[in-house]
Amino acid sequence: MLLLLAFLSVPAVANQRGVNWFDEQAAASSSGAPSIRINLSEQRAYFYKGGRLIGVSKVSSGKQGFRTSPGHFRVLSKHPRHRSTIYGSYVDKRTGRVVKADVNTRIHRRPPGTYYRGAKMHYYIRFNGGIGLHASGHVPNYPASHGCVRMPPHMAQVFYRYARVGTPVRVTY
Repeated sequence: MLLLLAFLSVPAVANQRGVNWFDEQAAASSSGAPSIRINLSEQRAYFYKGGRLIGVSKVSSGKQGFRTSPGHFRVLSKHPRHRSTIYGSYVDKRTGRVVKADVNTRIHRRPPGTYYRGAKMHYYIRFNGGIGLHASGHVPNYPASHGCVRMPPHMAQVFYRYARVGTPVRVTY
């Protein structure tokens, strides 16, 4: 059976286990460098260690007008509790209530008496300018973000734990 699996494509092997799995024991014990592959057609991210598939996550990449760019990148930085500097909400200074949600600070002016609160992007792994992988509570099986690659929180956390600054990230269709 193992011999047969060696000849199957990576998605075929991954599909046998489903999505949103990560073998932390293999990640800790496998030698070799980590790497991440993001397949935009599949809306999946694959984590490798020394060429061995360690985990697969469902993702949601950039929607039309905000497409996630394919290419070869490297992890530039990591931030466990990052917040967006562009997308978020305007919040009333006195009451703490959201006055305007889903704002783009490049387009929407801040109403008087409010402050800007950036959208949460926990376990942010930046790899292309301001684009990166991060946790999100909304990860549909289609592109829906402003360019980043959304992941379920538990998957973003383990990818974050095992990726290092400099880790190769390959984004393909």
